[in-house]
Amino acid sequence: MKKASVILSSALVLGTLLAGCGNNNSNNAAPTNAPAESTAPAETTAPAASDAGTAETGKYQDGTYYGTAPVDAETGWESFVLLTVEGGKITKADWDAFNTKTAGDLKKKVSEDGKYGLVSKGGGQAEWHEQAAKAEAFLVEKQDPAAVVVDDKGKTDAISGVSIGVSDFVTAAQAALAAGPAQAGPYKDGGYFAEGEMDKESGWKSTVALTVANGNIVAVNFSGVNAAGDDKKQYSIDGKYGMKAGGAAAEWHEEIALAEKYFLENKGAAPKLDAEGKTDAISGVSIHVGEYFTLAEKALEGAK
Repeated sequence: MKKASVILSSALVLGTLLAGCGNNNSNNAAPTNAPAESTAPAETTAPAASDAGTAETGKYQDGTYYGTAPVDAETGWESFVLLTVEGGKITKADWDAFNTKTAGDLKKKVSEDGKYGLVSKGGGQAEWHEQAAKAEAFLVEKQDPAAVVVDDKGKTDAISGVSIGVSDFVTAAQAALAAGPAQAGPYKDGGYFAEGEMDKESGWKSTVALTVANGNIVAVNFSGVNAAGDDKKQYSIDGKYGMKAGGAAAEWHEEIALAEKYFLENKGAAPKLDAEGKTDAISGVSIHVGEYFTLAEKALEGAK
């Protein structure tokens, strides 16, 4: 009996100890109805870092931005984008293009005047300037050119109603933002024209076309027209002007291209000219160029 009592007592003590250990383990464990512990970060309603700058304080420096895309070698159109940033956010986007071959009016005006013909000639669902406006609005909404996802044909499904190529728009906008705020030039954006009097001896009338973007001269076309309506530059390109046949070192269109290059590089400033309108300041140019610089100055009077 004594042995039985000792054994029973020992069993009771051991049971008490085991129960105590069991209670300690259950106090350290999570309740069965609680969610399992996770190492993932807690969710937050605050905007992500990449969005915070745009949604709250803005991520861009205030100012006007200007950028271009590479010129289309076939058509001569070169896209540019002007962005206005206020309060760190893009508040306005202007997508347009100038023509490096013909100069003159910007692409939007050509489209607005019905001369681009995206609908009538190209079967587009809307004119170029109308589709460009939708792309501009999309960028202002999204605040990032990368939001315009472009396929291998340069088009996008991201913007409803836009079937034109937008890769140049994205490229130019990205270039503008990368370059930072730009100082605008002294002229009003647009196309400007001037022409001289018909030369009775040569049969040609000099013509000048200029394009201004972000206040600066970005394209120029020195040419001419005869009584038949031929364009002098194209006339020379087609081999009809015949300067080389007359002993010149280059054709007329080749020499006038050098004068145009000088004009752009010197922001419209004329070289030193002699009484005949010729110059020694432009290497490779033997033709009369004085009238072109005079006409360009006249054309720009409307841009001031």
